[in-house]
Amino acid sequence: MADWNPALYRRFEDERTRPAAELLARVPLGRATFAVDLGCGPGNSTELLVKRFAQARTLGVDNSASMLVSARARLPDTEFTEADIAAWTPAPGEAPDLLFANAALQWVPDHAELLPRLFGLLAPGGVLAIQMPDNWQEPSHRLMREVARDAAWAAQIGDAESLRTPLLGIGRYYDLLAPLAAEVDVWHTIYQHRMAGPGAIVEWLRGTGLRPFVDPLSDAQRAGFLAEYERRIDAAYPLRADGQRLLAFPRLFLVARKAEDSAP
Repeated sequence: MADWNPALYRRFEDERTRPAAELLARVPLGRATFAVDLGCGPGNSTELLVKRFAQARTLGVDNSASMLVSARARLPDTEFTEADIAAWTPAPGEAPDLLFANAALQWVPDHAELLPRLFGLLAPGGVLAIQMPDNWQEPSHRLMREVARDAAWAAQIGDAESLRTPLLGIGRYYDLLAPLAAEVDVWHTIYQHRMAGPGAIVEWLRGTGLRPFVDPLSDAQRAGFLAEYERRIDAAYPLRADGQRLLAFPRLFLVARKAEDSAP
């Protein structure tokens, strides 16, 4: 895929940051020495960590050079590194007290191996905190796949069902970490985002979920895809009484705490 577009991502920054703030509010840590934001993007979630754990060393990790430029401009005194979060590990002797991943791990495969590995990196008493969009079956995402199967775009896009890591289900995530953790908290939240119209919904998703669908297309193909997608979005999200549309956005949350007497 092409590199991420920080400006497009930040157009809905308040809505994107709200789940990160709600995830962080459930992190059972009074203090931290080392906190890591995996998939930090333009630094909006990293900023939450810096404010809560002001005395901690905070590290943002992302594989997008453009996102990291934006993050460093936002938080010039915070450390950021370009790396694949699927394979990232801390330096020896630097076990983090908090591994925080807000809307990032849905792009990383093999969750059954990934989550226990990440949990094992924590310091004793450390916390793994994860939020992932769980909207693959929502109209917004079903319609992406439907349009992608149209003959005009199918050859360029390929198998639309394989463009994002399928989530395992909330019970499966619990079962992966409960035997390893002192405490596991899992929950779903369905946000209802007020959007000005179908075009706004498409703009929201162009910054994230639509990327693997439209990036392989030529400019003309991309314009045609987005026009057809917006037409279907218009039908799927009806006008509300105040002239707005409501975009339902389910998200899965997971917070797992390591025992104090566990080895890092």
